Amino acid sequence: MTFSLGIVGAGQFSGQFATLFHAHPGVGDVYVTDLLPERAERLVAAQGLAGTFPSYEAMLESPAVDAVAIFTQRWTHGPLVLQGLAAGKHVYSAVPMAITVEEIAAIVDAVRATGLTYMMGETSHYHPATVHARNRIAAGAFGRLFYAEGDYVHDMDLGFYEAYQYSGGENWKATASYPPLLYPTHAVGGVLGAWQTHAVSVSAIGVRDERGDGVFDRTVSQFDNDVSNATALFEVAGGGSFRTNEFRRVGYPSHIRESRFRFFGTEASMEQLATVALWQDKKGVEDISELLEPKPTLAPDDPSLAHVAPELRAAFTSGSAPVHDRSRLPREFDRMHNGHEGSHHFLVDDFVTAVTTRTLPPVNAWVAARYTLPGVIAHESARQGGVRLEIPDFGDAPEA
Repeated sequence: MTFSLGIVGAGQFSGQFATLFHAHPGVGDVYVTDLLPERAERLVAAQGLAGTFPSYEAMLESPAVDAVAIFTQRWTHGPLVLQGLAAGKHVYSAVPMAITVEEIAAIVDAVRATGLTYMMGETSHYHPATVHARNRIAAGAFGRLFYAEGDYVHDMDLGFYEAYQYSGGENWKATASYPPLLYPTHAVGGVLGAWQTHAVSVSAIGVRDERGDGVFDRTVSQFDNDVSNATALFEVAGGGSFRTNEFRRVGYPSHIRESRFRFFGTEASMEQLATVALWQDKKGVEDISELLEPKPTLAPDDPSLAHVAPELRAAFTSGSAPVHDRSRLPREFDRMHNGHEGSHHFLVDDFVTAVTTRTLPPVNAWVAARYTLPGVIAHESARQGGVRLEIPDFGDAPEA
């Protein structure tokens, strides 16, 4: 059984996923639409896809499309997801799920009502550190886990200026000011993807930007935002806490590793930095860097990455790490590009498997809400000077 897929947005990111969806044996025809039709046409021509649609609405009206994969600007996902579900399409969405509590609640309700597949493409759920921590937690190796840290440290100078200019047009500075805490899932998802709990409250602090170049300027910002760095401390259900950092002005080599994680338990701990990862217990320290290190599958100078800023190319070239279990992936992926620490292959396969078998994907609507809502509430906490706020929860996914 196969299904047809419509790619929504033909920017820098979606082309890499279009290749994988097109190659997956569970996917048939792949179509593309973009607000700039020439981008959609270029992607279709470059990869031999089925064709383009003049608009998202036209794609949703077509019986030729069974599912859509949304790769548009990060603040647009919520409404587009709801449109797709209302049209009877399965939906894969890039992160974040949405940017308001109301949009997130509406998506959860729509998935529950329609029974359609929804998956948020959170790369950190498959991050090697997350996978390893998840396995060790399941084995009880940490003892009682009581604290964790997740950082998404990506400096604007390392590729983000070019990315926003590519997608934002003449008014790119208005959207380049996107609030860091409203893009929380690379940090939160890595922590909760291992810990298997959820956040119940948060206190957050933002740092006002001082670059003075019109980015993170409240008079320019579409989001009334002047914060470029933010830190949030979360309380979790069952006791314990975790902290996340969302940094956009930081002296750190984000082209080497932009997401990193730490976990602390009563019997052992695990820490990851840019180039080293350690497992530690009361007896000593073990270097586990090699276990978590993805091997490249695509050269940074590959022609397919010519439109991507050099500082961002590592995110599209990483292969799988030894900790990844590739046994259930289609063989078509064995020699294909991967990305974001080996996550892309698993993201595509999990969505395709969920649609074709009518099972819940790992990052389903309920999990996606738990990865996204903490950041939405943390953003509000920071705007209120760090006041502690409760985080709503929509519960676990219903039993199949």
